[in-house]
Amino acid sequence: MLGGRPLFVLFVSSILQYSFSNGGWGAALADIYARKDSAVQPSLVIVYFGGNDSIAAHSSGLGPHVPLDEYIGNMRKIAEHLETLSEKTQVIFLSCPPLNEEMLRNSTSSTILSEIVRTNETCRLYSDACVALCKEMNLKVVDLWHAMQKREDWITACFT
Repeated sequence: MLGGRPLFVLFVSSILQYSFSNGGWGAALADIYARKDSAVQPSLVIVYFGGNDSIAAHSSGLGPHVPLDEYIGNMRKIAEHLETLSEKTQVIFLSCPPLNEEMLRNSTSSTILSEIVRTNETCRLYSDACVALCKEMNLKVVDLWHAMQKREDWITACFT
């Protein structure tokens, strides 16, 4: 903690990029907690990856897909690095949330995007892998996939 004020880092995938749009919660937090010093020893780091990684490989070989074993290795490296920051730095991992496949299909008008295969089942696989890694490494994790799926109406209540 620098200057008596807690610092936090959101280390996330592009899925949360809209939180930094005008009026988004990420933009509001960035404005409130804009760092004044180049040395960053955050009190809290929130890590979220997996939503884009879990997209099936595109036929062109391009795209955001990351094979599950590589995803696990990447998350392990991130965790190991974050553990070196400070004994006071709290790290929380967020697992991949579920996916409303119908909503995604209906919102995709691009022919390129329509070739992208993203399923709720692959999201679960990446979520389970993140949770298992965090348990193995004794890290805090929020299991978004299973937490959201507990609601009977999750598909309408959790997505707009």
